Amino acid sequence: MTVLRTQLAGLTRRPARLLLTGLALIVAATVVFGTVLAQRITHHTILDTFSGTSAAADLVVGNDASATSEALAIVRRTAGVESATARNSAYYTVPSVPGGYLVVTGDPGTGPLSEVTLTSGTYPSAENQIAVTTRTAERMGLTVGRTVIVRLGPDEPERTLTVTGLVSPLRGEGFSGTAFTTDTLVSAMSTADAPTYEESGIGRIEVHLAAGATPEAVTQDLTRTLPEVVDPRGDGVAKRPLDVRNGAALREEEALAAASSMNELFFLVGIFVAIAAAAAALVATSTFRIVFAQRMKQLALLRAVGAGRGALTRALIVEGALTGAVAGVTGVLVAYALGLAAGPAARVFLDTPLAAPGLPIVPALLVVAGTTVVAIIAVLSPAVTAARVSPLEALRSAAVTGASARLGVVRWIFGLLLTAASLALVGLAVSSLPEPNMPNESGETVMLATVAGGTLGFFALIVLGPAILRPVLWLVGQPLRALGPTGRLAIGGVGGAPKRAAAVSVVVALAVTMIAGALVALSTARAAMDQELALMAPADLQISAEAGQAMPPGAVEAARAHPELRNVVPYRLTEADIPVEGEDRDDPTARHPVLDLSLTALRTSEDIRVTEGTLDAIGPGKIIALDYLGDFTALGIGETATITREGKSVTGTVVATVAGLPMDAWAVLDPADMTTLGLAPAPTGLLADAADDRTAAYQAAQTLVPGGGVGVLADQRDDYEEQLLVITAAALGLVGMTVSVAVVGVGTTTALSVVERLREAGLLRAVGMSRGRLRATLLIEASLYGVVGSLLGLALAVPFASLMLGGIGLDGPVALPWGQLALVVLVLGVLTAASGVLPARRASRVAPTAALAMD
Repeated sequence: MTVLRTQLAGLTRRPARLLLTGLALIVAATVVFGTVLAQRITHHTILDTFSGTSAAADLVVGNDASATSEALAIVRRTAGVESATARNSAYYTVPSVPGGYLVVTGDPGTGPLSEVTLTSGTYPSAENQIAVTTRTAERMGLTVGRTVIVRLGPDEPERTLTVTGLVSPLRGEGFSGTAFTTDTLVSAMSTADAPTYEESGIGRIEVHLAAGATPEAVTQDLTRTLPEVVDPRGDGVAKRPLDVRNGAALREEEALAAASSMNELFFLVGIFVAIAAAAAALVATSTFRIVFAQRMKQLALLRAVGAGRGALTRALIVEGALTGAVAGVTGVLVAYALGLAAGPAARVFLDTPLAAPGLPIVPALLVVAGTTVVAIIAVLSPAVTAARVSPLEALRSAAVTGASARLGVVRWIFGLLLTAASLALVGLAVSSLPEPNMPNESGETVMLATVAGGTLGFFALIVLGPAILRPVLWLVGQPLRALGPTGRLAIGGVGGAPKRAAAVSVVVALAVTMIAGALVALSTARAAMDQELALMAPADLQISAEAGQAMPPGAVEAARAHPELRNVVPYRLTEADIPVEGEDRDDPTARHPVLDLSLTALRTSEDIRVTEGTLDAIGPGKIIALDYLGDFTALGIGETATITREGKSVTGTVVATVAGLPMDAWAVLDPADMTTLGLAPAPTGLLADAADDRTAAYQAAQTLVPGGGVGVLADQRDDYEEQLLVITAAALGLVGMTVSVAVVGVGTTTALSVVERLREAGLLRAVGMSRGRLRATLLIEASLYGVVGSLLGLALAVPFASLMLGGIGLDGPVALPWGQLALVVLVLGVLTAASGVLPARRASRVAPTAALAMD
């Protein structure tokens, strides 16, 4: 107890040391638990974004076969069911709007199963009442109280619907023509207009359970009482029981099906948690190693006055355990507060909804326990070493203990073995890469091998760090030598204690690897999304004639002259016979879409990924084709193919291949060749951008082609970009939480290295160095940690991020944001320099005689 009291008293006399040691552990616990919360937020946000099932749906009835009104009544009176709603819809045309339609969807409007929020007016409560989205109201010129005439089909009676309110859907505005009312009202209106509606069912039923009810018990009751329905996959007569699915499981299935790489994303999120824990352990270990290396003299003096090895070891371990436990609890509370603030912050600054993290009690307890264990493990090795210190070592300077750059033979062998294992795993990842855009079971192998290889690479960097530091420091230090003695002293300060410098630089390298890897991944995802949107939404509007018809004369000129439209690009779209291996030439389904759209005239032409050739090469007898068609057609680059339509044919050479084409086309032909295939000169559609207001452009486009249709492709683009923004916000939050442990770890270890070297600073002051030059030397030295670590981190981040992206089968090249990566190096250098500002000021203000008297 005497030894323990002595150690604790020593900590109170050195509050800076205590603060920095505890801060490293607090940040470590904050980041690990914050990463757990970020994982939950990311998971639930992705489910909310990509799943079509309500988050409050505990059970879903009739997912594989449409339920009936009888089934809905049975569900609602089943014990344990608090509320249930049918997700049914009726598709109405709007005769007054050319090509207009209105999808009326059933939603309760209030309660846990509601997917809309009323923004003005009242929610429908009677037949022929609807609530519309803001976008629908703008596009159709609707306001609360106005009416709109609709009908289910050309032969069905007209129905007048009254708008009673405006709503905001939880899952985005959707396309033009979205309305809501209760499920009962949807069924009543549809059945009255088309009696066959009731026979076809009312869709699926979402069920929210009462408190205390279990999904298993209610599922058993429903399975026993629900009626059988006609099997939609059968002969139209045979019946089958309605399926009852778990809502949470179904939501995850839907999300994974809607977003092809979500499974890999969840896998990566789990990896981030592991990396955060490893980063926390690394920072804590580095901090304790620096602290105890500098306390070697004090520990040796305790041995000299009679402290036993066992008592000294136990006292140090208890000290570490107490520090870890307190830091763990503090870190969990800080992380939870940040997790609760993430949702409101995303809505305010990004206008993006994020799911709530909940309160994971077990992970919180594990983080506290883990922080305590990490602190004990981190202190164990230096504690045992300190306990074995001979009392004669009390006369040695503490700074000497970490100054040797020499690595033992065992350490060299261990480091080289780690390097070889890392390279072997990287080789396995490279050899297992799936084909682009075709993820397979090898994807997880690639990611696991990449993460394992990267982890072993970091361990190798830790082991061999002092040896690796020398050449990197020599390269980085060349410009600093021009600063004279100040620069040379800063370089010497880093190189003079290579083990300490390596420990700090590895923490910086970890931060840069995480940040740079995230930047590369997000930049690549952004580029891939731009490429996909360039095909899916090449313009704001798509104006098409009636099916099989050409646009009326003068439509193109009218569109180009209209002030609300710009970038008008006409096209002709048809289906033609393209020779495909293994297909029956007499089968009409063997025909595939071709068009004569000018790809270079599109605003998004720069985002179209050309895999071979050039888009400018199009002309008579020339073809632009999808790149993968060369595997089973004559549409490979440089090949000649004959395309036939209604007995007429053209022969052309493929001059360019692209990753995708608008309107799901297989090939683009020259307009002259399309005319040769028998198409009239008039276009079948137009692509155009809005000059200013999208709603005004939409309304203008509706007047161009009576009986045609107008699609607002920009709405699709907005929805996809919103989804990307949600994922980006979640990913940045996740990476930010993980990276912060390294950033603050750099600050604590850098500050500790300055605080613990006050004696050295006193010697420099004693030999005549001014305060200003001493401060400059220490700041340059601190910034060197950031620059050296950043270079090491970039060397690891780019190849490993490329492998991770290849593991999910991402199509297209990896995008390297060089400007952002350079900014990362600059910012880390500034942060490490800033972390030494206050300690450097303190060191410069200590009198030389006082500094020389310090232990």
